[in-house]
Amino acid sequence: MVPVKAAAGGQGTRRATLEDKMKLIDGVDCFIFDCDGVIWRGDSVIEGVPETLDMLRALGKKLVFVTNNSTKSRKGYLGKFTSLGLNINAEEIYSSSYAAAAYLDSIKFDRSKKVYVIGETGILEELDLKGIKYLGGPGDGQKVVNLKPGEYMEHDEDVAAVIVGFDRYINYYKIQYATLCIRENPGCMFIATNRDAVTHLTDAQEWAGNGSMVGAIVGSTKREPHVVGKPSGFMLQNIAEQFNLKPEQICMVGDRLDTDILFGQNGGLTTCLVLSGVTTEEQLLSPSNEVHPDLYMSQLSDLLAAKQTLKVTA
Repeated sequence: MVPVKAAAGGQGTRRATLEDKMKLIDGVDCFIFDCDGVIWRGDSVIEGVPETLDMLRALGKKLVFVTNNSTKSRKGYLGKFTSLGLNINAEEIYSSSYAAAAYLDSIKFDRSKKVYVIGETGILEELDLKGIKYLGGPGDGQKVVNLKPGEYMEHDEDVAAVIVGFDRYINYYKIQYATLCIRENPGCMFIATNRDAVTHLTDAQEWAGNGSMVGAIVGSTKREPHVVGKPSGFMLQNIAEQFNLKPEQICMVGDRLDTDILFGQNGGLTTCLVLSGVTTEEQLLSPSNEVHPDLYMSQLSDLLAAKQTLKVTA
């Protein structure tokens, strides 16, 4: 049974009371957490997060960590969790880099074909684990197009999918190569790890997100991508299958309305917004906002208020 639900149209959205927090913890078996803005900001863990995760584990809750950032693989993210002093298992991590590879695997992508990657090593590492051949990625970061008269760019006709993930080294060569594959290779798929407008690369400010990279390819191909990250239904379906979960057993905790909370709502999950990342309380409560979580809190560690009442010894 879903523990807490906002009224229709989101009019019941409210800051969580102690009773709400207790009902939330008691009513779900699994918490899915976004990472940037919920667990950490840039390279700094958010205050109280380690203690909160320990409390939930002590109560027997299943924890899953999802991120739309595709620059790292699951193995790479495990290293980040460890460096921040967080005790997480690799099986609990679900990145959009993994989602892209898992999607291709789920549709039985022809292993004789190739993938062109706009993105960083996270996508390449996950494709390797699925036995999928690729080109592009960081290796094309220094390539320059010399637009002399008669310039013609060759491209590999065996590319059957283009994956666009966050890429700090995106350039005109990559944009043109991806464009040629999508426009000229029959049936070539266009896959986006996410379309986030901004991201927290550092804890100092917001930075342009993968939406800017995806937008470049949408503009040149006039094609819309298949998105595998939040709020995609594929990601949730894949997580539910892997962890043997039903929607009513899960709470999605995130800092973004248009990805995290929408992701949870689309899947029928309980949703909780934290104000430690992108979304402000003013934005949440604005009359123009149409995405309403069931509850909201200042940050994840607000759940610790229920610790004494729940008699947790963690």
